[in-house]
Amino acid sequence: MLLIADNLTITNRSVKQALDDMAPEPIRELVRECEAAGAGAIDINPGPLGRDAGSRMAFLVETVQAETSLPLVIDTAEPRAMEAGLRACRNRAVINGFSLEPAKRDAMLALAAECDAEVICYLLRPDSQVPAGVDERLQVACDVFAAARAAGIEQERLIIDPIIVPVSWQDGASRNRELLSVIRQLPDVLGLPVRTIAGLSNLTAGAGPQEQKLLLERASLCMLAGAGLSMVLMNILHQETVRTARACSALTQPGVFVWEEL
Repeated sequence: MLLIADNLTITNRSVKQALDDMAPEPIRELVRECEAAGAGAIDINPGPLGRDAGSRMAFLVETVQAETSLPLVIDTAEPRAMEAGLRACRNRAVINGFSLEPAKRDAMLALAAECDAEVICYLLRPDSQVPAGVDERLQVACDVFAAARAAGIEQERLIIDPIIVPVSWQDGASRNRELLSVIRQLPDVLGLPVRTIAGLSNLTAGAGPQEQKLLLERASLCMLAGAGLSMVLMNILHQETVRTARACSALTQPGVFVWEEL
């Protein structure tokens, strides 16, 4: 699994302050920490950017790639910010993301086609709701693939996010069990190899004891790896979770096991 650091987010107070001040050093320091901790890519999630969306996103992208050559995942729902981020990006870029929601579908697919970027496809219904049941999720996967292909985006550039939901939801545990079946079935349903991604922090969103949250994330990570997950968005500074991810990769990747992988 590719480990993508989701630490560079507006919910991180130091990131918010650095963005407000347009101060690059706190962001660069965080990027250095993430890369040292084992990140294989960096997710940039600035939240709502307001009137100066383009310049603020460009500042973030330029600051991050001044510190690392890792691929960048541009994580915003604002088309202006996405376009500015993609145009500022010299590293390999991934759009995060698009779904069947009309506001996201058309604008994000057009940018993906224009900028030759990879794109994450959320399995959400047009009304922004998570599909109910395995069959509906798989149908939505077919629909998002069809929409992307119609926009001229090659299938190799698509990454499916089947959407982890908070385990605190009344049916959260059962929905996340269904997600494992979706990951396993996607290649057969779509008739091609499929890359998948999941946001691990979604699992434990909301109130709850931190130690138990981290335990659940590590247990879920093992299940996702066993189902064939390709990439995971996670707090890369949670080192025990990183160790678990490395162990999962060592056990699931083809080839001969070697202890050095751990």
